[in-house]
Amino acid sequence: MRVNKLTFAALAVATGLSLTACQSGDGGKGPSGPSSASTVPSPGGGSASGSSDQGGGKASSGKSPAGQGTAAGTGSDANGKVAKCRTDELEITAMDHTIDGDPDGTVAVQLKNRGSRDCTLSGFAGVDLKTNAGSLSAKRSGEPAGPAALKPGKSVAFGINYPLNTSDGSGVRVTGLLVTPPDETKSVTLGWPGAATLPVTEGPGSPVKVGPIGSAGQGG
Repeated sequence: MRVNKLTFAALAVATGLSLTACQSGDGGKGPSGPSSASTVPSPGGGSASGSSDQGGGKASSGKSPAGQGTAAGTGSDANGKVAKCRTDELEITAMDHTIDGDPDGTVAVQLKNRGSRDCTLSGFAGVDLKTNAGSLSAKRSGEPAGPAALKPGKSVAFGINYPLNTSDGSGVRVTGLLVTPPDETKSVTLGWPGAATLPVTEGPGSPVKVGPIGSAGQGG
């Protein structure tokens, strides 16, 4: 019986040593906590590993790959507006537009878009009458000036008003008409379709007035 007791005691001691060795192999730690490679919020609202992409530069920038710095939509110029009509794109003609009974004469000048693109005209054209006494520049009327958009083949007109020569004198003879489209420096010379002469006027200023673009109608 003594031998059996010693054997059981030896087994108990061996078992205790074995359990101690197993515990020391775990570093003495208890239950594991969160991993050291914790997740952190990504710029896009999801999560990314704090240890996997630190050197990869893969963080979202918040911009789409194909649309960085681009503006939506295009136009004829930087602001998306239709470009202005150039003199070389216009077919300019003049016709008598005087109505019987009016105290003044009227000439209508038509500007037709003969180009292949849309363009706009706005404001006042430059108008000079050639006479036997020299050039006579028309004065702008007080009418409001709005823009007119012209598609290819479309036209717009403005009016020129001048006093009729009702005197018995010869007056000032008109020999031609010079038209400069708005915002242009290139002019077009036309024949004068109005009355042959203007009355001689006293004092400064011009008796001839020009209306804004569209003041004599717009058509095809």
